[in-house]
Amino acid sequence: MLTKKHILLIYLLLTAVSITAFWQLNHCDFINYDDPTYVTENIHIRNGVTTEAIRWVCTAGYAANWHPLTWMSHMLDVQLFGLNPRWHHLTNLLFHIANTLLLFFVFHRMTKETWKSAFVAALFALHPLHVQSVAWVSERKDVLSTFFWMLTMGAYIHYVEHPRLKNYLAVLIFFALGLMAKPMLVTLPFVLLLLDYWPLQRVGLNFATPPNSATAPFLFAALHGRTTIRLRVKKLLLEKLPLFAFAALSCIVTYVVQKKGGSVASFEVFPLGIRIANAFVSYIVYIAKMVWPDNLAVFYPHPGLWPLWQVLGAVFFLAAASLIVMRTANRFPYLTVGWLWFLGTIVPVMGIVQVGGQAMADRYTYIPLIGLFIMSAWGIPELLKKWRYRKEALFASSALILACLFVVTWTQVGYWRNSIILYDHALKVTSRNDTIHNNRGDAFCRLGNLRQAIPDFDKAVGINPENADAYYNRGVTYGKLGDNRRAIEDFDRSIEINPKRVEPYYNRGFAYGELGDQGQAIENFSMAIEIAPENADAYNSRGVSYGKLGNYRQAISDYDRTVEIDPGHARAFNNRGFAYDRLGDHRQAISDYNRAIEIKPDYAKAYFNRGIAHVELGDDSTAIEDLKTAAEFDSKEAKEFLRSRGIN
Repeated sequence: MLTKKHILLIYLLLTAVSITAFWQLNHCDFINYDDPTYVTENIHIRNGVTTEAIRWVCTAGYAANWHPLTWMSHMLDVQLFGLNPRWHHLTNLLFHIANTLLLFFVFHRMTKETWKSAFVAALFALHPLHVQSVAWVSERKDVLSTFFWMLTMGAYIHYVEHPRLKNYLAVLIFFALGLMAKPMLVTLPFVLLLLDYWPLQRVGLNFATPPNSATAPFLFAALHGRTTIRLRVKKLLLEKLPLFAFAALSCIVTYVVQKKGGSVASFEVFPLGIRIANAFVSYIVYIAKMVWPDNLAVFYPHPGLWPLWQVLGAVFFLAAASLIVMRTANRFPYLTVGWLWFLGTIVPVMGIVQVGGQAMADRYTYIPLIGLFIMSAWGIPELLKKWRYRKEALFASSALILACLFVVTWTQVGYWRNSIILYDHALKVTSRNDTIHNNRGDAFCRLGNLRQAIPDFDKAVGINPENADAYYNRGVTYGKLGDNRRAIEDFDRSIEINPKRVEPYYNRGFAYGELGDQGQAIENFSMAIEIAPENADAYNSRGVSYGKLGNYRQAISDYDRTVEIDPGHARAFNNRGFAYDRLGDHRQAISDYNRAIEIKPDYAKAYFNRGIAHVELGDDSTAIEDLKTAAEFDSKEAKEFLRSRGIN
C-alpha cells in the first residue's frame, strides 16, 4: 500500500525528470519568431510593470490576441529579470512543472489510481510534442493557461465533493483567468462534463425498483433509469451554464480581435473544404506524432488540398475509432473520455477558423494529448490484465517509453538554442517552407549577415509569391545594404499584398528619407501613423523628415507625441533637443539632451549635441566635458571638434 511518502516521492520524481529533460533551456536565446512582438521589441512589455502598460494589457488586442494575463506575465518577467532569456525560459518551465504536478494531483484525487495517474503526468511532462509550448517564450500563453486549466479542474473536484456556492465561484474565477491567458480553455466546460461521466461518475443508472411496482419491474427499471439519466444530465448542463457563457464570450472576443488583426485567413485563401480536409488529416498526424514523435518542426506549412485517399482514410479511422469507444463506453469509460477529450479540446485550433498559414502545430497538443495519455494509462493495463507477467511488463514498458521520450525531448529542446539552429532543423524535416526561409533570413539579417539573408528571402518568395513578410524583410535587408531603391520595390510589393501592415510604410518612408525625398518620407510615415496611431517610431521619423525640411515646429510636435507614447524614447528627446537648438532655445535643448542621456547613458550623439548647446551658451568648460565624454563613446564629430580646438 502506498503511503504519503510514496506520493511525495512521485511528485519529486516528476519535478526532477522535467527539470532534467528541459535543462538546456538555460542556454536558449529568444528567437525572432513572435518573441520580438511579445517581449523583446514590445515597448509596453520591455519597460516592465508600469501603470500605462497595465492599462494597455487590459484594453489592447495586440498581435491579434486578447490575453491580458499573458502580457502581464511577460511584463513581470522583464521587471524581475530584464531581457535575460534564461529566466524567461525557466518561467515557462516552472509553469510546465506546476502543470505536470497538478495533472497528477487531479487524476489521483479523482481515480485513486496512483501509478496510472503518475504515468499520465509523466507522459505529459516528457512528451516531445510539448517542447514547443515550453521552449518558446512566446508560448507562455500555453503553459500559463494550462496552469489555470488544472486549477479549474482541481477546484471543480473540490466543488463536486463539497457543493457550495463559494467553491463554484472558485471554479468560475480560475476558468476566467485561464481564458484571459489563452482562449484555448473554451473547451474546458465540455471536459468537465466528460469528467462527470468518468471518473467522477455523476451520471449513473439507477435501476432500483420502487416497493409498489410489482408488475414489469425490468421495464420500469429501464424507463426509470433513462429518466434518471436525463434529469442528471440536464442538471449537470445547467450547472455549467456560467462556464459556457464565459466560453462563448471568449470565442466572440477572440474572433473579433484576430479578424481585426488580420490573422484570420479568408475563404479565398483556404476554402472551407480544404480546411475540413486538413482538420481530419491533422487528427491522424497528431496521433501518429504522439506515438512516434519524429520530424518535429516549429512550423508546418499548409499543404493546400490533401490527396482524397488520405482524407477518406482519416475520416474512416476517426469514425471507426469513435464508434468503438462509444459502443464500449459502459465497460471502458476511460476510453470514451480520453478519446472525446482529444477530439474536442483540439477543435478550436484545427483550422476551421484558419489563423495563420500553418497546417498544424505541436503546441496545439499541449492539452489535447492528455486524452490519449488517459487512454494509454488505463487501456494498456486492461489489455494485459490476464497475463501472468503483467506487472513486470507494464513496469518495463513504461520505463522504456519514458526513457525514449526523455531522450527525444532533450534533443528537441537543443534545437531551440537559437533561431538559426531551430530553422535549420525545420527546413530539414519540412519542404517548401516559405515561412521558415523568411524567418531564417530575418535571423541572419539581425545577426548582420545581410548577404546570407537575401537567398532565404528569395527562396521564400519563390515558394510563395504572396508572402508579404518575405518581401518586407528583404526590403529591410536591402535598406541596410544601402540599396534603397530595391528596398522600396520590395516594400511596394509587400504593401500591395497586405496594405494594412504598418512596418512596410514606415521603412519605405525611411528609405525615401535616405534618398533625400523627405516629402515621400513624410507621406509614408503618415500612412504608418494612420494604421498604428501608437507607433512612436513613426512619429519620431516623421519629425526627423520635417526637421530636414526646416519645419522645426512641426518636428517638435511629432517628437512631443513620440515621448508621450514612449517616455523612454531616447532618440526622440535628442532629436527634439536638436530642433530646439535650431530654434535658438538652447536651454530647452539641454533639458531634452539631459533626459536622453538619463535614459541612455552611453548616448554619444546626445553628449555631443549637449556640448554644442553649452558652447552656444558660452559655457565652454561644461561643453568640453560633454564633448570629451562623447569622444570616449567614439563620436567622430566630438573628436574632430576637440581636435579643431586643439584639445586632446
